[in-house]
Amino acid sequence: MSATTARITAVDTYDIRFPTSRELDGSDAMNPDPDYSAAYLVLRTSTGGHEGHGFTFTIGRGNDVQVAAIEALREHVVGRPVAELCADPGSLYHDLIGDSQLRWLGPEKGVMHMAIGAVVNAVWDLAAKREAKPLWQLLADADPAWLVSQVDFRYLTDALTPDEALELLRTGKQGAGDRATELLRRGYPAYTTSPGWLGYSDEKLTRLAKQTVAEGFTQIKLKVGADLQDDIRRCRAAREAVGPNVRMAIDANQRWNIGEAIEWTKALAEFDPYWIEEPTSPDDILGHAAIRRGVHPVKVATGEHVQNRVVFKQLLQADAIDVLQLDSARVAGVNENLAILLLAAKFGVPVCPHAGGVGLCELVQHLSMFDYVALTGTTEDRVIEYVDHLHQHFLDPVVIADGHYRAPTTPGFSATMHRTTIDTYSFPDGAFWTADAALAEPGTDTTDTGTEDHA
Repeated sequence: MSATTARITAVDTYDIRFPTSRELDGSDAMNPDPDYSAAYLVLRTSTGGHEGHGFTFTIGRGNDVQVAAIEALREHVVGRPVAELCADPGSLYHDLIGDSQLRWLGPEKGVMHMAIGAVVNAVWDLAAKREAKPLWQLLADADPAWLVSQVDFRYLTDALTPDEALELLRTGKQGAGDRATELLRRGYPAYTTSPGWLGYSDEKLTRLAKQTVAEGFTQIKLKVGADLQDDIRRCRAAREAVGPNVRMAIDANQRWNIGEAIEWTKALAEFDPYWIEEPTSPDDILGHAAIRRGVHPVKVATGEHVQNRVVFKQLLQADAIDVLQLDSARVAGVNENLAILLLAAKFGVPVCPHAGGVGLCELVQHLSMFDYVALTGTTEDRVIEYVDHLHQHFLDPVVIADGHYRAPTTPGFSATMHRTTIDTYSFPDGAFWTADAALAEPGTDTTDTGTEDHA
């Protein structure tokens, strides 16, 4: 079968889990014991050539539910012509969010919406591979009118019209070539959460904070929200470790009520926090606006749990946030994230994406790099989160140098996992989990599961 008649023949799914809770990596005030996980899929084609890889991120239990949601979308994908699909990923996006029976489970939120994002992102991965470009470059090189055709403007036109989006993208094209050259030379600014997990000791926090500054990072982030006195002690230790000129953000992971968020943030103000992240429910737009007024000049940031472009629109309309933190795998993939980037550009709010987890750094770097090269044209007050976990499991892992993401040059969306990782960490039958279950049997020594060697 020729490439022009190739079709999608299979959507293979995998429940991939890593035992990160054992080292308290990723721990915060609301999620004390995360096992970083990926509901992972591979789009197979009839030619057996390029494949599309995608995933969404969870933290352990329920990853099987997320995999099942992806499988529920299989009938929309299998049989589609590859060339047509890659020429217009938006056609699949609209079909998936438009399935009336599945839509009832949202609409456009939750497990099904994240499953749609995983599938849509896999299509973009396939499209970029076929064009022999990294995704950021595919988007940056694209015709502005075509990009606008990929955006769903339903529910958005009171804030952003297609004509306005087209003008933003046409303006963003000016000087794009020079910025692409600079991106490849310098990279994109990063900040790191690696020192700040809530379960880490003060000694570990201090050691890692000093290490990150030595590595060129100019911003770190600490998890807060469980105990105020602990937070004061930890913020003091971190500030002393990094000095006065390094930005230090704090993240409450939705822990607080409105008044509590304001008072707690004020109590930490002496340590000059740059932003307070997720201070309350991600759905509470007016609450974020009240917190923003109450904690100024500390900035308010949110987005990793914002469920769709409509909530982002309202956060911007309500002047509720200073920093927009889109997530590559929370909403319905690249198409919806294009809408969110355009909204942020229209309102002049910097985008500092959420990353970490499993592969989120690998994905979201492409969105920020496109935004710099061909939309906003700036990295001022913009940084991508970086967490030093699990990158070795990807064929094209992120590379950090002098506190910057190096621009990917490998074609695709940087989403492809090593086959050995899939075989080892598939749950519950992968080699790691099978061995772990055997060690947990009564009468078996469980002092060493080999976690450090694998995760």
